[in-house]
Amino acid sequence: MKALLLTAAAAALTLAVGVEVGNGQEKAMTPLTGKMKGIDGKDIDLAALKGKVVLVVNVASRCGYTNQYKGMQALFEQYSKDGLVVLGVPSNQFGAQEPGTEEDIQKFCSANYKVTFPMTAKVDVKGPSKVDLYKALTTATVRDGKTEEVGWNFEKFLIGRDGRVVARFKSAVAPESNELQTAVRTELAKK
Repeated sequence: MKALLLTAAAAALTLAVGVEVGNGQEKAMTPLTGKMKGIDGKDIDLAALKGKVVLVVNVASRCGYTNQYKGMQALFEQYSKDGLVVLGVPSNQFGAQEPGTEEDIQKFCSANYKVTFPMTAKVDVKGPSKVDLYKALTTATVRDGKTEEVGWNFEKFLIGRDGRVVARFKSAVAPESNELQTAVRTELAKK
């Protein structure tokens, strides 16, 4: 019965976000491996995030979705004690909407949105130079049987406590949306 309920929940989540997860390649590329440079210049050990629920979001300071920082921070504040980590990943690949330095980005996020969740240094999240984290994220999620590149700023990937990608959300899905909140709570409930 429990397996049936979990299968139904996964099917509902897939329909909600339009993404198939677990295409069989996720074992080859696990998102939470290696290290990334943090926005402050210190390493972020992605493997240390295993056992947590991680929401990875590519971000930009000059985007129509930039106000989502507010919802991301609220989500982090509400659920971090339960094991949620929000990881902001700045990228300048979409409309050159993140042109600043890491210091500029950090100041902007702190001054305007009081961001306290971890953020990486600015990286590529699509194309041949995308970082390993995004290679793993896009490989683990497929649309219509095909791997799909990140389409715009503020696209979101939810990683479960087991280190596997469980959902992918397009930019228009706000952090405070019922869809995303339900997915986060579902993953946090898994111990």
